[in-house]
Amino acid sequence: MSGTHRRAGLSRPFAFWLIATVQCLLLFASSAPSPLYAVYQGQWHFSAGMLTAIFAMYALTLLAALLVVGKLSDHIGRRKVLGAALVVEVVSMLLFITADGVGPLLAARAAQGLATGAATGATSSALLDLQPPHRPRLGPLVNSLAPIAGLALGALGSGLLVEYAPAPEVLVYALLLAAFALAALVTPLLPETSPGRPGAAASLVPRLAVPRRIRPLFLTVAPSLVAVWAVGGLYMSLGPSIAAHTLRLGGHLVGGLVIFAQTGSGAVGALLRRGKPPRATMTLGFAAFLIGIGTTLGALAVPSPALFFAGIVIAGYGFGTGFLGAFQTIAPLAEPDERAGLMAGMYVVCYLGFSVPAVIAGLAVQRYGLGPTTTVYSVAVMALAVVACAGLLVQGRGEKRAATAPYGGLPPAPQPARAADADHL
Repeated sequence: MSGTHRRAGLSRPFAFWLIATVQCLLLFASSAPSPLYAVYQGQWHFSAGMLTAIFAMYALTLLAALLVVGKLSDHIGRRKVLGAALVVEVVSMLLFITADGVGPLLAARAAQGLATGAATGATSSALLDLQPPHRPRLGPLVNSLAPIAGLALGALGSGLLVEYAPAPEVLVYALLLAAFALAALVTPLLPETSPGRPGAAASLVPRLAVPRRIRPLFLTVAPSLVAVWAVGGLYMSLGPSIAAHTLRLGGHLVGGLVIFAQTGSGAVGALLRRGKPPRATMTLGFAAFLIGIGTTLGALAVPSPALFFAGIVIAGYGFGTGFLGAFQTIAPLAEPDERAGLMAGMYVVCYLGFSVPAVIAGLAVQRYGLGPTTTVYSVAVMALAVVACAGLLVQGRGEKRAATAPYGGLPPAPQPARAADADHL
């Protein structure tokens, strides 16, 4: 494709919001099974370890897709990758609808992870490509807001259907199937925003495509992303069990409300902090996250459902604002033909935190119990967040000293050429 991008039938502003809706729907679908896990456990009698394995199947296949095809849309175009991902998502919805045991459920989550991972690099990059030139923070804002809002709405919507609707294990997926099929039909009408470049086959070699000049900041931010997404993974997989067994809260809707409280407050936090300085937003978010997790630990010790939900809301606010600040800090540094690779790299870090600790927690629950596992898990992510916050503060002070001492300090290092910048982690 030439440097002049081909346009299709949809305007760029409409395409921007359509892609944001698709991104939200993908994460809506990813959290929809969480309130249904209790239903599946009642039908098929599997353990907490198997529950987290089902959850992890989604996250690990998503990671594999991010590493293998996360950069592909930089080479062959956003539309092709998104269209293929939506077809796989439709297949995953069909697998959910027809699932009659743990094996088909694992297959459905695997297909869903592959679809979401493949789409993530394309949708995140397209939102940056299509954002209005006079609103350079809109793309990072929507990129951080749409996934969190999708997680919140998926958990709440599925929880409501489980509690009040007939055949919830079919209905939610049938509705999503219709939505994804429609999105797949509309995708060819989107304007293509990627200039395309050679090397599509080479881009499939798994690696984190973080340009060299961005790596120091990326590595500083990464521990914080792992910490906040690790808490998301805990409550997405074991949140309903924590509410039922530790807090003695019954009903299928409660599990959805736990996830909604966390991710919904994260979406509100991202909205409230839009337009604010990214570094301050990121630091404030991680500080709120620490306070929120400490509050939930106190609530589990009492135990107090009201205090628990208050802590979840505060931690969720920290999750949303911290993620927004990280996105606003890093995303604008990438050139257009680097965006899919960088976005995939960020989400690899996020989903490593989302999946691996949750699987470890699921195994630990079987041996040590839900309460001790939740406590140790929470303390560990708090410690990681403290280390990450300290790194951000140290780096910020170093940058401030360098900015205020242009003659006394060392001269800035020259920017590497783009050819050298192509090296990857």
